[in-house]
Amino acid sequence: MNSKWPLLVVMLTAILLSSCGSEIDNSGEIASVDNSDIPDNTGMGCSGQCVTANSLLTKADIEQVISQAVAEAEARQLNATIAVTDRLGNVLAVFRMNNADELVTVSSTANTSLPKIAGGLENVNIIPDTMAAIAKAITAVYISSEGNAFSTRTASQIIQENFNPGENNTPSGPLFGVQFSQLPCSDFNLRFTAMSAPGAGPRRSPLGLSADPGGLPLYKAGTPVGAIGVISDGIYGLDKVISGFDLDNDELIALAGTLGFAAPLDRRGDVITIVGKTARFSDAAVADLLHQSSSEFSSINNRIGHLVGVPGYYDGGQADLSANGDAMRNVLTGIAFGQSGSGVIPADPVIFKDSKGDSLDAFIFADEQDVNRYPAIAAIDSPSGDATNQLTKIEVQEILNQAIELANKSRAQIRRPTGSQARVSVAIVDTNGTILGMARTRDAPIFGSDVALQKARTAVFFSSSGKLTNAPADLLRALPEPLYLDALPTPIDLSNGIPLLSEPKQEFPEYVSALQTFLGVENALETDGPPSAFSDRSGGNLSRPSFPDGPVAGPPGPLSKVKGQWSVFNVGLQSDLIYNSLIQHVAFVLGVVPDVGQNCTGNTGLAGSLPFTNNNKIVGLANGVQIFPGSVPIYRNDVLIGSIGVSGDGIDQDDMISFLAVHQTGLALGNDIQNAPKSIRADQIDIPNQSVRLRYVNCPQAPFINSNTSDVCNGI
Repeated sequence: MNSKWPLLVVMLTAILLSSCGSEIDNSGEIASVDNSDIPDNTGMGCSGQCVTANSLLTKADIEQVISQAVAEAEARQLNATIAVTDRLGNVLAVFRMNNADELVTVSSTANTSLPKIAGGLENVNIIPDTMAAIAKAITAVYISSEGNAFSTRTASQIIQENFNPGENNTPSGPLFGVQFSQLPCSDFNLRFTAMSAPGAGPRRSPLGLSADPGGLPLYKAGTPVGAIGVISDGIYGLDKVISGFDLDNDELIALAGTLGFAAPLDRRGDVITIVGKTARFSDAAVADLLHQSSSEFSSINNRIGHLVGVPGYYDGGQADLSANGDAMRNVLTGIAFGQSGSGVIPADPVIFKDSKGDSLDAFIFADEQDVNRYPAIAAIDSPSGDATNQLTKIEVQEILNQAIELANKSRAQIRRPTGSQARVSVAIVDTNGTILGMARTRDAPIFGSDVALQKARTAVFFSSSGKLTNAPADLLRALPEPLYLDALPTPIDLSNGIPLLSEPKQEFPEYVSALQTFLGVENALETDGPPSAFSDRSGGNLSRPSFPDGPVAGPPGPLSKVKGQWSVFNVGLQSDLIYNSLIQHVAFVLGVVPDVGQNCTGNTGLAGSLPFTNNNKIVGLANGVQIFPGSVPIYRNDVLIGSIGVSGDGIDQDDMISFLAVHQTGLALGNDIQNAPKSIRADQIDIPNQSVRLRYVNCPQAPFINSNTSDVCNGI
């Protein structure tokens, strides 16, 4: 075992206990890689209908994947940690080779000549290798489907400050901010419990979504069944320079693991364009591998390495998560997506039907007993102090149905074959962020479920100016500051305590005042503030390091970190909201503290007294916020009553489906459900000293399959 870990656990435990004195509360186009040598046995042509009860990873499959990856690592004289998950995020195996680094460092600049960045997760060097490997695997499978296969290298490309990375004066990546989703503190994503077999998902990810190359999806007969994640270099980072090919060891080892389970060539990201630019999938080809065969798993397990338990994620069927129990752990069998017990199952066609009365082919999120976790329910809030403004159960179901019907007839932006219908997840919340209903279409990417909820909650939260109680400004000001953990010295010396960064940091009242100053609205987000409707596109403009989105000369948005401090691991309000909770979860996996609760906000972190408590949590932002497009608030006449979030196969489609679903619900029911009045939408704010305004929604020009109808959002 790496000598850093036990010392770190002992020291952290002592410091935490002495600080609180009591028990801790648990409350541009890019050339493609030559892929001609990849074995094509995956079943081409699937477009969302191929999954069956047999679409899963067996124990033998997983052992083959790990054995192949280990053989490549050995050939490269590397020691890797390898995780395999199923499509729902169940961790099926975590294998650590002997002498692999058990702790990794988070850095966005480790492999570049760029100046080091301080703050956020940057330079935190106590991240367990197992967390990094699992996050990579979950990312790869959550952003993939039968219509598109993406990787953590793809994720790296689409979350940075420019798209493509390094191209100045271009907008940010289309999924800017998605890395802070699927969080371990989420109230949506389900949790593994000790000694439980893989079950209903989607499951949480230990570090959110990953941008570090080394996570690749696994396919069988054209459908994704899981993914592999590899960490071998000690750095949890991303690819900042994508102008050339980068033979990354983590990616090479992961690629070896996919042999026999590779994504179909005509579904890979490198044949899909995003905003006119080719997506990146893998810089490595099979010809780059040093070893394309492997030994039996039984011959490497407990010899070259061993299966390791990960608290909160994987125990291999053993209650003992200590090193002594590793030899007894087992590889687990995956769950088939879309089947009974998986957590994502077909919806009742009587409830989910289109305007003609036909089945929408919708899916719901269910528990282990196939009970719908989020059926349409009536709100119990009091919008503008009047309970009669509440969203009703009938209205919630109609909004869900309208959104899914729109998705079914809309052309996906990033799905093969060209002309496929959009696949999305939909969430409806009330003014308090309470979930009123959720659903999804067939084969929608898994990541979109948690993200749709984040989007809905974000839009309604920032549209709540004038709220008589719990106004957004007051809730934000009450949050404890994020306590950034600095890199621990090597060798570890904690004689002076845990090193915390005193600078740079930004406390939450500063975000509120910065937003008010930037908008020129001194009481924005206050109880006496003017009504203002913010979509996620609007809030996203305020969260970019260059306003409005991309220009080098632009000022930082008020909810972003300033240039020189900003990175994908330190974005601003979005990451500060959840930072302390994420650090608690790292400490939990290290075996130091109880696990983080199911709310990501208000955590005190490594405070001098009462560490890791969250008495000031914001209930309506339990799974964090999101800062890329796909949501709008919902109004009854001019009263805010809730919000809708959509996430799937293209951000403009997400915007359109959200916006039109609200509009069409009002028409279908003949009532006063509507989008925000035009006069209060964020794009009407005249921002001082700026020549551009915020944007509200951006709808595709001709979005519908087999239709030339255009400008579908104009005039609404």
